[in-house]
This record gives sequence, structure tokens and C-alpha cells, in this order.
Amino acid sequence: MVETLSEHRCHGGVQGFYRHESRETGTPMQFAVYLPPAAERGSVPVLYYLAGLTCTEETATVKAGAQAHASRLGLALVMPDTSPRGASIEGEDDDWDFGTGAGFYLDATRAPWSAHYRMYAYVTGELRVVVASRFPVRDDATGVFGHSMGGHGALTIALKNPGAYRTVSAFAPICAPAECPWGEKAFRGYLGEDRAGWAEYDAVALIRSGARTSPILVDQGEADPFLDEQLHPHLLEEACARADQPLELRRHPGCDHGYYFIQTFMADHLEHHARGLAGWSRRRPDRRSEDTLP
Repeated sequence: MVETLSEHRCHGGVQGFYRHESRETGTPMQFAVYLPPAAERGSVPVLYYLAGLTCTEETATVKAGAQAHASRLGLALVMPDTSPRGASIEGEDDDWDFGTGAGFYLDATRAPWSAHYRMYAYVTGELRVVVASRFPVRDDATGVFGHSMGGHGALTIALKNPGAYRTVSAFAPICAPAECPWGEKAFRGYLGEDRAGWAEYDAVALIRSGARTSPILVDQGEADPFLDEQLHPHLLEEACARADQPLELRRHPGCDHGYYFIQTFMADHLEHHARGLAGWSRRRPDRRSEDTLP
């Protein structure tokens, strides 16, 4: 059952916040949904936005300025939380870049994290079933995008599920987490020492191994303090060029890692998704059932 926490009129549509009991994480999970005015007339394409380290379902909902563009383009937006909360795992609140608020959109295999930190399965499976059964969205016209850790999640989810996510983009993504301190810490803690398992959640490694998706849009600020040590967009660019994976990587002088940067290019990202989803939103009858999901 989905519990409504609050709903608000916003740019002619409705911005809501919700909670449900997750079987994947074994905890309550909160998420936000924006429905544009077009959703009052029928089901609409839907975008999942994955936020970064320390963020919640409220972060982009409040800071990104996405609703005005989604209203104009007729897109629903879903913003999940970034990790389970209150799993009662020792040490889950000790660091800002591991544990609470840092689920890395993977399914942990190392105890005790494996019992609750299943954000990949939650986002790609359970949450989509919940959203499709509760809201007027086209689960067969779905895109994914995100920021930083969430950009990593968006890229890997799209690469691993190209038929289920028709469009993808990212703001300042962690492109090669197996090759940066944030990713190494998370992967070692959640997945253990076997780097073969790490490659399943690394966009660059996935592309190098043959994974492909629809054309990728990435925006990266050149004044981002995490650019050189953590993000490595040049590795994504090189991997895509060698694999003929379409990529538009835009570098922006003076832009940093925060939401003023994201606001600046949010319209471009939603228009990128709207173009990619336009055909799919008209191609099939409205089917909101579990058999349409990955």
C-alpha cells in the first residue's frame, strides 16, 4: 500500500510525496512523483531521476526546477530516495559517502548490507511496479537520469536494461566508479573484493564489455571540485568512442557540481528525454502491469 504524505499543486500538475513498505530493502521507502497536467487526460511518459550522495527524494524535487519543464513537455517525474533508511546496520551512519544516503544503485552481496541495500532491484523492479500501479504513467515509455552517484546509477541501469529504459542522461556522473575513491569504497563495502562483480555496476566497464543503450547526454561542469579525482568523464568518452555508443558530452566552463548547474541544463535534459520517448508513448496501448517491467 502506498501512503500519501503530501500533495501540492505545481505548474498545473501535482507534486506528491509518498511512502511504502519495500520488500527489496526491508524498510519503509519514500519517493516523490510529479504528474503534469497531461496526466489528467491519460497516461504519460515517465522519467526516473536518481539523486547523488547524501540526497533524498526531496533534493531534486525542491532544487532542480524540473517541474515547469515536465509540465510543458507532458512528462511524469519519479524521484526515489538514495538508500534504505533505518536498517539498523552498525556503521551505516558513520560516513557521508557510504551507508545511509549512499546506496550506489546496486544490490549489495556482502553481509550485513545485502539484507537491505538493494537499490538496483528496488529502482528497476519494485518501485516501477508500485508507480505503474498507482499513477497514470506509461511504463513502456520510461527514461532514467541522475546526478553524480545518481548519474552513475542512471548510466548503469540504462546500459543493463536498454529495452526497459528508452532514454538516458546524466549530470556530472561518476563514470567509472571502479576507478575512483568513492566507487572503490562503496564497491568494496557492498560487494567485497572481487572486481568482476564491480564491473556490473560500472558504466565504462559495461560499455567496454559490449553493453549499449540509446544516445547518452552528459553535462559536466569544468569547475566541478570532484571532476579530476572522482568523475572521469574522459573515460566514458573514450569508451563510447571505441564502442560506437552515441554520446553527447558537454563541458561547461565555470560550472560546479551543484544544483545551480543542474537547473541551468534541466530543460535540455527533459527535452532530450521527451524526444526519445515521444514515439514510444504513442506506440503501445496503456499497459500498467508487472509483465511490462524488467
